[in-house]
Amino acid sequence: MARLDRLVTAKAVAQYAAVIGRQFPYALLQAVSQLDEAMLQHELGRLVEVEMVYQRGLPPQSTYVFKHALIQDAAYQSLLKSTRQHYHQRIAQVLEAQFPDICETQPELLAQHYTEAGLNEQAVRYWQRAGERAGQRSAHAEAIAHLTKGLAVLQTLPHAPAHTHDELLLQHTLGVSLMAMKGYTAPEVEQAYARARALCQQVGETPQLFPVLMDLFLFYVNRPDHQTAHTLGAQCLTLAQRAGDAELLVQAHMALGVTLFWLGQLSQARAHLEQGVALYAPEQPPSLAWRYGQDPGVVCYDYTSRVLWQLGYPDQARQSLSPRPEGVPAASRRAAAGVT
Repeated sequence: MARLDRLVTAKAVAQYAAVIGRQFPYALLQAVSQLDEAMLQHELGRLVEVEMVYQRGLPPQSTYVFKHALIQDAAYQSLLKSTRQHYHQRIAQVLEAQFPDICETQPELLAQHYTEAGLNEQAVRYWQRAGERAGQRSAHAEAIAHLTKGLAVLQTLPHAPAHTHDELLLQHTLGVSLMAMKGYTAPEVEQAYARARALCQQVGETPQLFPVLMDLFLFYVNRPDHQTAHTLGAQCLTLAQRAGDAELLVQAHMALGVTLFWLGQLSQARAHLEQGVALYAPEQPPSLAWRYGQDPGVVCYDYTSRVLWQLGYPDQARQSLSPRPEGVPAASRRAAAGVT
């Protein structure tokens, strides 16, 4: 702190930089500090000279790093809380306005700045984005941390319909990563999805209901509680038929076919699985496959073969696993099944 105090103007630059983070790009520091370019470069030069920060590259493409985390912490703690909050807000707003690539690729940065600024509504939405993005690249431990933080921040907000929807998204996305990290039947998975289902009932008509029910189906079919899984599959089929969505119908028929197979109702299972096969479009991979770690159309093929084998048709079982005959376009198969 004594070294920082002696730097006077450079101290203010170090404080702003400390709020940005251990590493900070010149372009962002210039945008948020609003200092004259010549003065900013001069003061950064002083910080480099006394070895408080290291410089990589030349302005305006340069990046700086605090020599030690404790130096950054000293500069950060020297600010009044109200000033820190103002700086965090300023940084988040500048990132949104001038650095869209960072907003897209590092939403957790904006989430952190908005959280520290006390702007919790904005923070929650960025924690959700960060969690979903991490989950999509299979960084599930990171996703769980982001989403858990988002839920904690959300608890500080008053009850409102918009906040109920925010929690629904957080809980559902959290369930996906918990399932990947802890397994299909972990208690935390059931807790997240059960809460998401309750929130769907509060929200009313929502597209989130189908994937939430499908996720609960996966939990119960693997527990195994096939009767509950079958009930969930039937609810999914009703929703999919109402939506007239072929992709959702494949998943719903898969859910019912699988549970009916395990319940021993092979003829009914066959009917649903063959419907799923008829609607399946392998040239259009299902958009929700990343959530479940499996392709529902492939599962329909798999269980169709199992059902046919159990029914005493080994040749048909083997044939059902072979590629679909050429010349039957997906649109025709869907039309035959009553789906546009």
